[in-house]
Amino acid sequence: MEILGYFAAAFIGISLGLIGGGGSILTVPVLVYIFHLQPKLATSYSLFIVGSTSLVGALKNYSNGLVDLKTALLFGSSSISMVFITRRFLVPSIPEKIIRIGNFTVTASLLIMVLFALLMLMASYSMIRSSNEIFVKKDQSFKSIPQLMGFGIMIGLITGLLGAGGGFLLIPTLVLLIGLPMKKAIGTSLMIIAMNSLLGFTGDIGQVEMDWKLLLRLTLIAIAGLFIGNILGKNISGKKLKKGFGWFVLVMGVYILVKELWLK
Repeated sequence: MEILGYFAAAFIGISLGLIGGGGSILTVPVLVYIFHLQPKLATSYSLFIVGSTSLVGALKNYSNGLVDLKTALLFGSSSISMVFITRRFLVPSIPEKIIRIGNFTVTASLLIMVLFALLMLMASYSMIRSSNEIFVKKDQSFKSIPQLMGFGIMIGLITGLLGAGGGFLLIPTLVLLIGLPMKKAIGTSLMIIAMNSLLGFTGDIGQVEMDWKLLLRLTLIAIAGLFIGNILGKNISGKKLKKGFGWFVLVMGVYILVKELWLK
């Protein structure tokens, strides 16, 4: 079963290399259902895997002039703070048994997985609808620091609580709100995801016990997948791939909802 998990880790990296995002949303389900980690711990592992892989991708894009550092730092100033606060204070304070409704108990693990499934449904809709293209005229974009900070806080909360990078939210925000070209938006998004995830991960250090061998193994496999994705991306249509991947994420999101709410 672990072999399947390693293939999934490679697939996460490949998707980042091919379409600049999306694959990170599979990290938590892989860790929970294949490696049998508790959801809270899985979100911590996900931050490290996604953050490290995104950092490699961001540095590659930066070397090609496809990262807007000013935007990344401005956006990151609010999102990074929110991720760290969420990981250090909010997540540890969530009780394992949140509420009991009749014979049904809402646990922290259940809440995390249901929220994650809903996030997957949102991501799948974004990928299927846009089919990898977001068009914006130059006079339609605007720079609003309060709005940018607000989006940063929202994405920081999602990243901190669920361990997902939020690229499907970041890229449209960077294109529509800031007016970045698509390729630069993808590179900038990877930089923001890397900063959010890795600094958010530091909020967990010393609070949870981790299997560093497994964590580093999965991270290295995901990074290798990133390079494979970059090579494949030269010959594969990103539009069709993103739409197809969106349908896959949709099926996975529905599966998680059914499994967590009806099959337990």
